[in-house]
Parts: sequence; C-alpha cells; structure tokens
Amino acid sequence: MANLRDIRNRISSIKNTQQITKAMKMVAAAKLRKAQQRMTATRPYASKMREVVARLVSANNSDFKLLRQPEETNKVLLIVVGSDKGLCGGFNNNLFRSVESYIQEKLSSFNEAGKLELITIGKKAGAYFKKREYSVVETHPGFFDDLNYEATSDIMESASASFADGTYDSVFISFNEFKTVISQNRVIDEVLPIKTEALTSETEKAGDAKKAEAITDYIYEPDADSILKEMLPVHLNMQLWRAVLDSNASEQGARMAAMDNATENAKDLEQELKLRYNQARQSAITTEISEIVSGAAALEG
Repeated sequence: MANLRDIRNRISSIKNTQQITKAMKMVAAAKLRKAQQRMTATRPYASKMREVVARLVSANNSDFKLLRQPEETNKVLLIVVGSDKGLCGGFNNNLFRSVESYIQEKLSSFNEAGKLELITIGKKAGAYFKKREYSVVETHPGFFDDLNYEATSDIMESASASFADGTYDSVFISFNEFKTVISQNRVIDEVLPIKTEALTSETEKAGDAKKAEAITDYIYEPDADSILKEMLPVHLNMQLWRAVLDSNASEQGARMAAMDNATENAKDLEQELKLRYNQARQSAITTEISEIVSGAAALEG
C-alpha cells in the first residue's frame, strides 16, 4: 500500500492543478467572447466584399495580373494558420495532419520536386513543419500576441505579389474554421488563382439568387476595372484575415474545452486518490490494532 504522506502530497498537487485549469478555462472563455465578436463583426463586410468583387470580375475585360489563370502549375505556396500556445487539445495536430494528408494526396509531386513552399502563422505551425523538413520560407511566431489586420495584410500582399509576378502559380490557405465552441472544421482553401465561376456561385448562394438576377447592371465611376484593381487585393487580404479570426476563435474554444476536460479528470483522480488514502489509512489502523492486541495477549501469557 502506498505511503499516506505520498498520497496526501499527490492529492494536494492535483487540487493545485485543478485550480490552474479552472482559471485557464475562465480566461479562454473571456478571450473566446472577444474573438467571436471580432469574427462575427467581420463576416458581413467580407460577404459584401465578395459580392461586389464577383460582379466586377464577371464584367472585367482587363489583363489584371491577380486574375491570371496559369496554363500549368509550377510552384505552390501554402499558408498554414496554427497557434502560438498549446494546451488546446488536438487543435494544432488535427490541422497539421490534415495539411500533411492533403500534401501527400494532391501536392506530393510539388513537395518532392522542392516546388512547395510554406508560410506558417503561429509558433506551433512553424515548429511542426520545420521539424519535418518542409520548405518553410516564412514563420510568424507570436502572431496572436498582437492580432491586427495590418500584419495579416502584409503576409497576403506579399503572397499576392509573388503570384502576380509568376513566382507562384497557386496559393492555398489552411486553417481551423470556427463551427461551435467544441468543434472546428479543417479548411484548405485555394485563394489564387481566383476561380471566377466559384466566386460568383458562392455569392449567389450566400444571398438571394433571384435578386442577383434581377439587378444585373451598375454604373461604375471611374470604371469597373479601376475599382477592381483597388478592391481585389483587399478581398484577398480579407480571406486571410477571416482565416486568422476563425482560427483565433477556434483556438480559444478548443482551449476552453480542453481545460474543462482537464478539470473534470482532476476531480475524478482526486476522488480515486481519496479512496486509496482512506483504504491505506484503514489498513494502517487495522495493523496497529492487531499489533496492540497481539502485544496485550503476549503480556497476559
């Protein structure tokens, strides 16, 4: 039977751990509310931006570089949005495994030829893919310590410029899409080249298709091509910004669920140790009584 002092120490340690996990759960819940508010506030703007860009793209007649459709894909860029901190369950590993599976299934030829490059956002993503010897050209650790649109747009503008000058022929974004507090969707989305048909169809699905058909013409000032050149980069920046906000909200939800599970597991372990402690204590008392009785009988004899 284990020593009573050791069991008491373990019970005390588990109680302290339980207090820490409770506090972390409360902090994650507070951060989750803020992250959800930012994510929810951004969605109407992103949706309207997509609608306007879809109309402009459908009427576009220019040779704008961001609208180029490569005849063949020679080099691919993959932006992976992870997290800076751990203790959030399978949030990171589930996404990273999905990315690796996608690479093996659809991008293996580019990876083997050294024509697949990664940009990682978050400390965990950088450490994971560097360890596995992927070609990581940029890392952004500590990104979520000061989450802002400017830093996100800098990354996307650099990727867009590389696509426009022909360095990359395809750009993907992978992230955890917020579904509920306890579940996320792993998303790998190709943002460049822009699929005009997909952009238009998604816009019609998001809104009223009949209204979209009824209102078919706008007068643009100065002209549609000029407006598109201004709005298309913003639209691409919003794609990464939306991914970062979704990932941030998903991370806080995953951490809150993980800390809640850890707290419940600590309670169960505490109860188990208390039972073992009582059994050990009862065994010690029984042994002492037996020794007293045996000693008294020996004295009488």
